[in-house]
Amino acid sequence: MSSHEKIRVRDVMANTYVMIDGLTTVTEGIELAREHRVKALVVNKRSEDDEYGLVLMNDIAKKVLAKNRSSDRTNIYEIMTKPALTVSPDMNVKYCARLFERFGISRAPVVDGGKVIGMVSYNNIVINGMARMTENL
Repeated sequence: MSSHEKIRVRDVMANTYVMIDGLTTVTEGIELAREHRVKALVVNKRSEDDEYGLVLMNDIAKKVLAKNRSSDRTNIYEIMTKPALTVSPDMNVKYCARLFERFGISRAPVVDGGKVIGMVSYNNIVINGMARMTENL
């Protein structure tokens, strides 16, 4: 990688994400994730003073499927992580990867001006970011 080029989260993030309400059932959330081909659902704030939540498909597997809970009777708010750890679109991807490692997460909403503008994951960083780094060698 060129020591001069800085790859930012905005350069590698996915612009596709699904924003849902915490009262959505897990069944409805799975359908939305399948329809939009995403691996995480962003739970919208209830007010300006609230924070975003996040539900990954592995949350559903661990907290609903493995515990034999009904996906029709379980709401997203019951299994979400809140507050979701968010990242800035201007963050250097190497620091984003370090943040993921430090907190044991694999993806995060990208927030600019208090609004979600995308999602970033290890996959985005490696496939999009590392590819750009190797092109410059």
